[in-house]
Amino acid sequence: MAKIIVITSGKGGVGKTTSSASISSGLAVKGNKTVVIDFDVGLRNLDLVMNCERRVVYDFVNVINGEATLNQALIKDKYNENLYILPASQTRDKDALSKEGVEQVLNELSQRFDFIICDSPAGIEHGAQMALYFADEAIIVTNPEVSSVRDSDRILGILQSKSRRAELGEEPVKEHLLLTRYNPVRVENGEMLGVDDVKDILAIKLLGVIPESPDVLSSSNSGVPVIHNHESDAGKAYNDAVDRLLGNDVPHRFLNIEKKGFFKRMFKGSATA
Repeated sequence: MAKIIVITSGKGGVGKTTSSASISSGLAVKGNKTVVIDFDVGLRNLDLVMNCERRVVYDFVNVINGEATLNQALIKDKYNENLYILPASQTRDKDALSKEGVEQVLNELSQRFDFIICDSPAGIEHGAQMALYFADEAIIVTNPEVSSVRDSDRILGILQSKSRRAELGEEPVKEHLLLTRYNPVRVENGEMLGVDDVKDILAIKLLGVIPESPDVLSSSNSGVPVIHNHESDAGKAYNDAVDRLLGNDVPHRFLNIEKKGFFKRMFKGSATA
């Protein structure tokens, strides 16, 4: 049976779909058969980030309504044979996702995959609640700012009270914190919250800290998840997060201001002389 992991946030624009693309790609690269589902009905973006928008013929809602099979709707990733994408519909309403229909699709996928990644819409509307309901684990994506962290705290409350595991009295959904667009210089200047501040507020285990980087936007625009950019600090941070998700003990990087070594200072000095 597959492990169902929802990637969610209380606020839009925090890098949730970017994170879904990189984490699902990272799991697949490490040999796990993985499918990532876009739950954002009406506003799908995952297919753009993963460069498969022109290959979408059938979608998640088509499968739920019996208008297509999973085999017809699943799109094989261009970069890894272990990864598949199930896109959202652009033309349907979010209420098209029924609890029974979502469960049936997840059950069928669970027979074929090791991991099911659910890319949830932001907030607490119907599509988000459908993505959250069946989760075994949840990755809460937040920026280091007060409003984003506060909204994430609300999502944690829903996970702890309205998930299937909560309803059935089972072991709670395992929660992870993914802090995105982190800049230690801005933290030092008092312009954003530090890692410890966010951890104190949300009180969940830190999965990863993704540094602020232009590579994230350029990767999304080119349709190649940033985890595939092995020279990028953001790509390295996502790779570390995937390793931790798989249970490996990996130290956190990119939390502090990089101190230039002697040779870097010498090189900079000679370049400006």
